[in-house]
Amino acid sequence: MEENRNVPKLRFPGFDSEWEQRKVQDIYKITRGYVLAAPETDEVSSDEKPYPVYSSQTKNNGLMGYYRDYLYEDAITWTTDGANAGTVNYRPGKFYCTNVCGVLLSDEGYSNKCAAEALNSIAWKWVSHVGNPKLMNNVMGEIPITLPKSIEEQNQISKFFEQIDNLITLHQQKLEGIKEYKKGMLQKMFPKEEEKIPEIRFPGFSGDWEQRKLSDCAGFRRGSFPQPYGNREWYDGEGAMPFVQVADVADDMKLVDVTKQKISKVAQPMSVFADEGSVLVTLQGSIGRVAITQYGAFVDRTVLIFDKYNLDIDKTFWAYIIKGKFIDEAKRAPGGTIKTITKEALSDFDLMLPSYDEQKKLGAFLANIDNLITLHQRKIDELKELKKGLLQQMFV
Repeated sequence: MEENRNVPKLRFPGFDSEWEQRKVQDIYKITRGYVLAAPETDEVSSDEKPYPVYSSQTKNNGLMGYYRDYLYEDAITWTTDGANAGTVNYRPGKFYCTNVCGVLLSDEGYSNKCAAEALNSIAWKWVSHVGNPKLMNNVMGEIPITLPKSIEEQNQISKFFEQIDNLITLHQQKLEGIKEYKKGMLQKMFPKEEEKIPEIRFPGFSGDWEQRKLSDCAGFRRGSFPQPYGNREWYDGEGAMPFVQVADVADDMKLVDVTKQKISKVAQPMSVFADEGSVLVTLQGSIGRVAITQYGAFVDRTVLIFDKYNLDIDKTFWAYIIKGKFIDEAKRAPGGTIKTITKEALSDFDLMLPSYDEQKKLGAFLANIDNLITLHQRKIDELKELKKGLLQQMFV
């Protein structure tokens, strides 16, 4: 392909003309959403239906026949303020839009999906970070956007990225469905408060679960790290090992693949090592995150290690029951967040335990669900990376 031509690296067959660059304000009418105040009446006609309301990057419940003057259709929106400022989306169908979104409207026959993808890849560069991040209407209007002259090529590009977006949405829906299924099963497969038998059980198991104090079930200790944290000789170097801090305990009950820090050989004797397969729980910051370690690592003092068990305990089941206990405790805490947890309070936690064989069944069942969740999340991440790479090649 010739150098210096205004064309993308990757193109559909049959198109070879140069693309054209124009300012957004030359293509689109630029407006903004509205403050959607409470309606004066709840009366709607029977043929009206609710439409989605977009506020920043979230979609709220639909409104029935309200704000008819503010109804948009098949347009482009972008977030004007806040952390997502500059994020651009194509909105098919009819929708309402609040005042934290800008709206682009055109009658010139442009493919809005194609334009939205092109604009989303560059608009972030125009966001002002003086105070609250923002991308106002006048700045949006000045952004140069390069698109094919041919509406047919625009439509081809639009359909292609719609297919990728549909795949991402499909996996997201499956992911949310599995998460909801897991949430429901957790509620039914563990006894409710003041009960001793769960609502659902695997065949072959009966009898009451037993209530135990956490300290009767397992021994635990905090990690450690030499002070001060800022001393560079405690980190990296030859023989450095993974060092687990709160941020390294992920939401999927595993450690991150690579810890943020590595502990030096000099500092290792002053820390605490957790073997692969250990159960950890965070005690500061994001309190109550739990992981079953997939590799051996040294552990910070903000993380607790369960290192011995006084009863027959399946470690996978133990990880889930500890996580569930912290969730229950958070519900009781002011504001729904545990601010601190002492060793004494932890020791006094009441837990309900079934037989070891039932623990193993439950642990394996929940681990399989989490593996499905991880699989779909990984697929979503791969598709997003694929789309990101294709956007760079298919737009100028």
